[in-house]
Amino acid sequence: QVQLVESGGGLVQAGGSLRLSCAASGRTFSSYTMGWFRQAPGKKREFVTAISWSGGSTYHADSMKGRFTISIHNANDTVYLQMNSLKPEDTAVYYCAAQFRSRWPPSIGWEAYAYWGQGTQVTVSS
Repeated sequence: QVQLVESGGGLVQAGGSLRLSCAASGRTFSSYTMGWFRQAPGKKREFVTAISWSGGSTYHADSMKGRFTISIHNANDTVYLQMNSLKPEDTAVYYCAAQFRSRWPPSIGWEAYAYWGQGTQVTVSS
């Protein structure tokens, strides 16, 4: 059974940092692209960034470039999202997802991702 389990969310002041983790299990993910999405209340789910399982390629939403960094630790099948200089508008539930790697750059539509975690809440106070 495939599982993606996020952790690391919480409450942080504007300008602060958080690192989210996504532990993947239940299958071999070497042919998958791992992505992070977020969804704020009343808004659509939004692509943040993605990484190839090898870690050799990354892709970011333009609005998050420079502040958010995705990485992967293959030894423990964990994907990370380092978030710096956080703003109140970054407040959302952050989701980890996996997409079969059929193209690069990867699709940024949530429909293309087959597996999802339960999400972790990030709240940035002003």
